[in-house]
Amino acid sequence: MDRLRQRADFLAVANGARVNSPAFVLQSLDRRSLGRDDLGPVRIGFTVTKKNGNAPERNRIRRRLRELVKRLDPASMQPHHDYVLVGRRDALSRDFTTMLDDLRIAFTKPARHTARDSTKGRGPRPNLGPCPAASRKPD
Repeated sequence: MDRLRQRADFLAVANGARVNSPAFVLQSLDRRSLGRDDLGPVRIGFTVTKKNGNAPERNRIRRRLRELVKRLDPASMQPHHDYVLVGRRDALSRDFTTMLDDLRIAFTKPARHTARDSTKGRGPRPNLGPCPAASRKPD
């Protein structure tokens, strides 16, 4: 298992499927869906945003996520996939065995695919035509 380190890889995985948990979000991307013949190993990345606390807290969350992946059976990860674990604040206080169970469930759960577009899941915007107030001439 390799690590994701480049920003472009993290951004590509962010456009893939995701599974939510109280302590983390698991994002995944099948590299074969990108049209590449990439038969390399499973790659995983870790990220924690600044809204989750100061640097020591973020580092502790990241360390806990790395330890979760170390203790997870590698066979539960699908081959030719990239994964990103996005840490949440609950990862600091959540029981480690519970988080490990959450991660196992996240890898087996069918992921919810989120297509990133300008409508953000609201569907297409209706064409209501020109605004009547905009077409009036000032008096």
